[in-house]
Amino acid sequence: MRNTVHKWFWVWDFDKEEKWLCAMAAKGKALVHVGFCTYEFEDSAPGEYIYRLELLEHAPDSTEGRAYISFLEETGAEQIGSYLRWCYFRRKASLGEFDLFSDFDSRIRHLDRILWLVGTVLALNLISGTVNVLGFGDLSVNYVSGMVNLLLAAVLTLAFILLSAKKHRLGRERSISES
Repeated sequence: MRNTVHKWFWVWDFDKEEKWLCAMAAKGKALVHVGFCTYEFEDSAPGEYIYRLELLEHAPDSTEGRAYISFLEETGAEQIGSYLRWCYFRRKASLGEFDLFSDFDSRIRHLDRILWLVGTVLALNLISGTVNVLGFGDLSVNYVSGMVNLLLAAVLTLAFILLSAKKHRLGRERSISES
């Protein structure tokens, strides 16, 4: 039986989204389709799959993206779907541990991609919000939309700080492990 769940995850909480998907799999719900805040599940054996998410360097339908996904599929992984450049993968738990990032450097590069995305959207909201609030036109609609942009910029600033802290922790862990 298929069922759809609508759930929101912030971009910086991708690891929580992974844990939630794995917890759903432990309950016998296998992810079969993903969209914006939409997850479709089918019944499966409890704990059958392990799920991982990755913000790809290239779009999933680009030559580079398809080559990377093919490489992962050779390891037994299956692409469930994608939303923009976020890809959702699963692999049978019976195949053993499933990790997309084998070392600190690959985890840090992944966080760099997410930081770039968050930083870009943050800058666009900050510019748009500032322009609208400073009043290029007297419309209250401009002011309200500018305040929404600035509020979103504040949330994205928090996200940028949290992701930067996570990246810094990984850098410290890498330094300790190399010592």
